[in-house]
Amino acid sequence: MQIPISIFIIGAIAIVVILGIIVALVLQSRQVNLTKANSPEEKPEWMKSSPPKETMEATLAEGEGVTLYNYDEGERLAAPFAEQIEDILHALLKDDPQLSSVKVDLGTSDSGTLEIWVNGEKYDRIEDIPNEALHNAVLQAVQKWDKKK
Repeated sequence: MQIPISIFIIGAIAIVVILGIIVALVLQSRQVNLTKANSPEEKPEWMKSSPPKETMEATLAEGEGVTLYNYDEGERLAAPFAEQIEDILHALLKDDPQLSSVKVDLGTSDSGTLEIWVNGEKYDRIEDIPNEALHNAVLQAVQKWDKKK
């Protein structure tokens, strides 16, 4: 039995089209640059979701591996961004002898705003924190997190 010439031609065309698609995909994939962003101050899109180094250090120290945020039992419920800021803040506080004994827990309200709990007392705004050094440390942590993302 002989294959009709029309089926042979259609099969050959299909193979050429599939090979063309594969070549186009390979060429396009070589144009993707995972290390360059749109501007020098900006990280590539895929890196924006990586946690800050303080979060990575905290989760690794607790044996949790690398996670997007570090939530510890007994803390107030918080969005991932607040947990990351809290990790940065705790790293700043531990290095400051004046603030190392202050217990700070960040949470998020039902409306999604940041709540700052200092030694059990809640502050809705950074400006409301009466301790100037702690106020500045929280601001510094937020600014550092904001630059990272």
